[in-house]
Amino acid sequence: MRTSPNRLVATIFGAVYILVGLLGFAVTGGVGFLATEGGLLLGIFEVNPLHNIAHLLIGAALLIAGLMSARAAKTVNIIVGAAYLLLGIVGFFLVGTALNVLALNTFDHFLHLGSAIVLLGVGLAAERGTRANLSGRTA
Repeated sequence: MRTSPNRLVATIFGAVYILVGLLGFAVTGGVGFLATEGGLLLGIFEVNPLHNIAHLLIGAALLIAGLMSARAAKTVNIIVGAAYLLLGIVGFFLVGTALNVLALNTFDHFLHLGSAIVLLGVGLAAERGTRANLSGRTA
């Protein structure tokens, strides 16, 4: 994992998103599963139970890929990064509408865009090392 930026980023982001998903449940007691407004995580990020589950699933995908191989991590970093880029942009138009089923707010959008930049940047960059490094055999 030391030689693969993709594995390192996927593992760290995965662990952080799992932690965020778990912490989110501490502030969403009494919040509806699909509520358009939720509890505040860290005082600024709005979450509801569906948003927490999304964090757990995304975190698990990143963590598992990061632990598997450089190729898996690269693939998941790109997929999650692209999804976060789309969500970060589209999310600005969802706030205040019934379509905001993840209880997103402006702080969420900027965090999603920041995550997208890091995940896509690392995922689309060339992997260091040999071709075998991408297969996970030597990483």
